[in-house]
Amino acid sequence: MLDRLKIIEARYNEINDLLMQPETAKDVKKLTALSKEQKSLEKVVTLFHEQQKLEASIPDLKEMKKESDPEIVEMATMELEEAQNRLVQIEDEIKVLLLPKDPNDEKDVVVEIRGAVGGDEANIFAGDLFRMYTKYAESKGWKITVFDAMESAQGGYSNIQFKVSGESVYSFLKYESGGHRVQRIPVTEANGRIQTSIATVLVMPEAEEIDFQLEEKDLRIDTFCSSGPGGQGVNTTYSAVRVTYIPTGDFVACQIYRSQHENKATAMEILRTRIYERMLEEEAEKTGATRQSLIGHGERSEKIRTYNYPQNRVTDHRIGFTINRLDAIIDGKLDLVISELINEDQKRKLSSEEEIRL
Repeated sequence: MLDRLKIIEARYNEINDLLMQPETAKDVKKLTALSKEQKSLEKVVTLFHEQQKLEASIPDLKEMKKESDPEIVEMATMELEEAQNRLVQIEDEIKVLLLPKDPNDEKDVVVEIRGAVGGDEANIFAGDLFRMYTKYAESKGWKITVFDAMESAQGGYSNIQFKVSGESVYSFLKYESGGHRVQRIPVTEANGRIQTSIATVLVMPEAEEIDFQLEEKDLRIDTFCSSGPGGQGVNTTYSAVRVTYIPTGDFVACQIYRSQHENKATAMEILRTRIYERMLEEEAEKTGATRQSLIGHGERSEKIRTYNYPQNRVTDHRIGFTINRLDAIIDGKLDLVISELINEDQKRKLSSEEEIRL
């Protein structure tokens, strides 16, 4: 591990030198890429330096314990114990940071929520989940942009698509893909019976052109009049855009902007992300690999979590975690569950790494 840490330290210092060069400042793409890489290495390097300082202080502290002055001996004993305990903590933290990274962790995401099983109640719950993710995004300082939404007559959405942009969004939200089950008395239930309904969530890492490029020859672009909010321009200008990927028949329509150009760019972005997600899934199936993490990347059909309103309980079935804080979680305090998923994921990866070494 020491050799690996020295290599990381050397690369970190090399990046610092590159960032100081005038030609780097002129190349925005290179500057952005180097800055991201620097940030990803910074915590490891900081811990490595702290580790080196503590290790260097231990021989002196051991010598101080041989002094005749009881106060010096007591102080040295205390500092030595603190240093040794901290070294154990640092080693554990470094092991986690050196685990193989998901290359998509730093990306923004495109999310799609659908009311699946349970009619109006499933759609209402889809709306509750959207509100939960909106609140969670606010707490993280992320931005949400709604691309498309089909509102339900009783409330909520039969389908809503949106983008979440910010720092390391996918590293948190990647655990949310799958079926979310709700157990409660619906507002539409006249007899007061508890009903079970399901809404599905799909979280896709935003695909950049470097990941997958849409060729013009494979696309059909259609324009039509916008039907949503927009003032006098609505229904009078062909600003709405539908982009179809001919090889698969996948299409995305966008009408959130007054500009046809902006709607086309957004539709292309979502379409590229959808196709890239499918490519990742197909590649995982071919290789027999587990997508994204050892916790898994939930399919729509996979039930990952249950929200039981009568008992204020949330259960994540992948790790067997239960917490009686549903009211807080549905109000956006999603880290109560996601932090447990991240910790368990790291434990399983560490265990897997140990098995490989053995």
